[in-house]
Amino acid sequence: MIRNITLLAALLCAFTNITNAQTYYPTDIGNVWILESEDGAERITYVIGKTDERFDGKEGRILRITTAVLGTTTANMSTFSMQVDEEGIKLHRIFTRFGDIFGEAHVEFSPPALFFPAALELEKTWEVNGETEINIVGPVTLSSVNEVIAIEDVETSIGIFKDCVKIQVQTKTTAALGTSRSTTYQWLAPDIGPVKFQTDQDIVFELVSTSLIPTKHPYDMNADRVVNILDLTFVAARFGQTDPKADVNGDGIVNILDLTLIAQNFGN
Repeated sequence: MIRNITLLAALLCAFTNITNAQTYYPTDIGNVWILESEDGAERITYVIGKTDERFDGKEGRILRITTAVLGTTTANMSTFSMQVDEEGIKLHRIFTRFGDIFGEAHVEFSPPALFFPAALELEKTWEVNGETEINIVGPVTLSSVNEVIAIEDVETSIGIFKDCVKIQVQTKTTAALGTSRSTTYQWLAPDIGPVKFQTDQDIVFELVSTSLIPTKHPYDMNADRVVNILDLTFVAARFGQTDPKADVNGDGIVNILDLTLIAQNFGN
């Protein structure tokens, strides 16, 4: 069993481990982050993966978070089904596997929860609420209050990350066994993602490795890292068609709206 982590604490970790927004948590498929505890005993791995699901016509994402004790086969894994839009990261469900005794937990969000807003600034707060049921334990209700409490630099073994948001997550869990509360912290670096995490037991994890897919600008059609006449020409050549590669705003047809978006972002 993962050191000092009870059943409910493991579920809380799954519930609160993604405290991020788009600019602070790149959601490109294939992104990987690895954080290790300061004593080197435990590791958290975050992976963004594909899903065939579409939400409100938008492509979905799967985020898998695995917490493991190094040198053993002991691990917890949670899978998050989510989408990204102009409001931020929206969460549709969480799936957590506990093992043979306690089975699995599913937390469904309908309508989807605004997991993390697109902009994170100092004193920004938001809530996430969900319900599930666990073998033996029974029904469980979870709620979290998230707040950006600081903007600060974070030093890790692989470097210093500037202007990270420090997010405090206060979570309450209610079950037949009673009510428990916990407070965790996560630090997110701009355009990098999670670089530090502190559990409610004061175990601190720091980023030791990351592999991020270069993010393509939504208006950079030819991926040359600048929006210019070449991108405008690419879209104009497909005017009136349904080519998704040139349909900038995703309304199903290439038209003047797509050309306008390209023009408005010249030089970016």
